[in-house]
Amino acid sequence: MKEIPRRYWRNLDIPLILSTFALILLGMCTIYSASSAKLLNDNLDPFYYVKRQALFAGVGCVGMIVVLSIDYRAWRRWTKLAYLLTLGILLVLLALGTVASGSQRWFRIAGFNLQPSELAKLVMIVVLAHYLEKQKNIEGWKILIPFIIISLPMLLIMLQPDLGTSMIFVGIVFSMVYVAGGNLKHLAIIFLMGACAALAAILLSYYGIVQIIKPYQLNRLLVFIDPYADPTNTGWNVIQSMIAIGSGGYFGKGFLNGTQSQLHFLPANHTDFIFSVFAEEFGFVGACAVLVLYAFLIWRGIKIASLAKDRFGSLLAVGCVSYFICQIVVNIGMTVGMMPITGLPLPFLTYGGSTLLTSLLAIGMMLNVGLRRQKIMF
Repeated sequence: MKEIPRRYWRNLDIPLILSTFALILLGMCTIYSASSAKLLNDNLDPFYYVKRQALFAGVGCVGMIVVLSIDYRAWRRWTKLAYLLTLGILLVLLALGTVASGSQRWFRIAGFNLQPSELAKLVMIVVLAHYLEKQKNIEGWKILIPFIIISLPMLLIMLQPDLGTSMIFVGIVFSMVYVAGGNLKHLAIIFLMGACAALAAILLSYYGIVQIIKPYQLNRLLVFIDPYADPTNTGWNVIQSMIAIGSGGYFGKGFLNGTQSQLHFLPANHTDFIFSVFAEEFGFVGACAVLVLYAFLIWRGIKIASLAKDRFGSLLAVGCVSYFICQIVVNIGMTVGMMPITGLPLPFLTYGGSTLLTSLLAIGMMLNVGLRRQKIMF
């Protein structure tokens, strides 16, 4: 690992780092509010999840520094190995992974759950960036190759099953191909073909012809259309989430005073529905503040992409930005009833080691590109 030249450090994006840490701190406060009452009722440490999240944050920060220290251009030589290793890990996961809530997505290691599909997102960003930077044009049939590259890990993730993460892969590849020069009309055709295939899978599963989609996943899609069709069962989560957000009003009910969360009406309140807890306690103003922080983070990523030294760095930053945008839109969209419930985490706020580590590594990747945007003059 070579020492980073001093002149590079002037390019370190301090505002991006500060906004990231601000989101992590807000996340820890909300996790405490969402989980402390239930932990106390069970005679457990009310800071249990907060302490674990702090540990995850520490590990993630170390990982971010390591990623920042290695020149991103050196990553090209490892893309093939990383791609094959990712496929191998996802295959092993299907055989030896821990099963929870009907899904086999985690490895249980030293008391912690590691979700390989989260880290696979970053690997695919690097792999796609390396492929796309070498293509002077990706017109015609060449536009299909990035989708073929990403289809194998997507298929293995869908078999877990995890449709939510697959949606993020789709968002990443479309955005990166478009920025790399993909024809918008061709991308629209691919999108429509994919949408038709998804609709066919839903209809075949709904009418019992072929069970492509799991019954609980199908229920989530139907609940998205009308959550009040089954308000006490499949529609309960999204209804309670919308009640929590709406009841927060303009300024919220105050820290630790959210009734939907504190009285346990809102399920998965420290994970999937962390935004609902925050919006109930801090209201419309607080929710807007979080969205502003996310918007600022995304803007800094776009700026890094636009100032990158080379095409590879620009595509890496674009991939990371699209990762954050997709995660934020899907998670917040499901909490307000505008998207199906997928279980996707909200970056930096949701409790979870794998998602926090992945998000911090993505920040490290963007900082890496930004740090090396200026050529060294001899």
